[in-house]
Amino acid sequence: MEQIEYRLIERGDEPSLMKLIIELAIFEREPQAVVISEADLTQALFEKKICYGWVAHLNSECVGMAICYTRFSTWKGECSFLEDLVVAQEHRGKGIGKALLQRVLAYAKQNNQAYTMWQVLDWNEGAIEFYKKMGAEFETEWLNVKHYV
Repeated sequence: MEQIEYRLIERGDEPSLMKLIIELAIFEREPQAVVISEADLTQALFEKKICYGWVAHLNSECVGMAICYTRFSTWKGECSFLEDLVVAQEHRGKGIGKALLQRVLAYAKQNNQAYTMWQVLDWNEGAIEFYKKMGAEFETEWLNVKHYV
């Protein structure tokens, strides 16, 4: 049986994280949208500390990640946002995504955060079913809004 190790993201994980980020962008049909670099990840994770997360390792290979950041709700207080949950295609279906999401949710609970939220593309039926099985609630009234600077 395969032994999967889960741990917090550490310095040196950036190349593996980039590989998973690019894999996700290709899956989401936007490979050209990735403009972040390993140096940007280092700065965000370890210097500015604006995000945090976990990795899953199988035989010393990084096969999954979850990256989050803290946000604030004027109605609920501190909460977390799961920016990306990615498991390498060839390792899906092994419970890695579930284990990573459980770590994200446990962290939010341990830190008295009101909730964890994230987004999923409306065509990603596999992820939608996975999140439903995990007990997630889906909002239908709110629209995503962004403005590039």
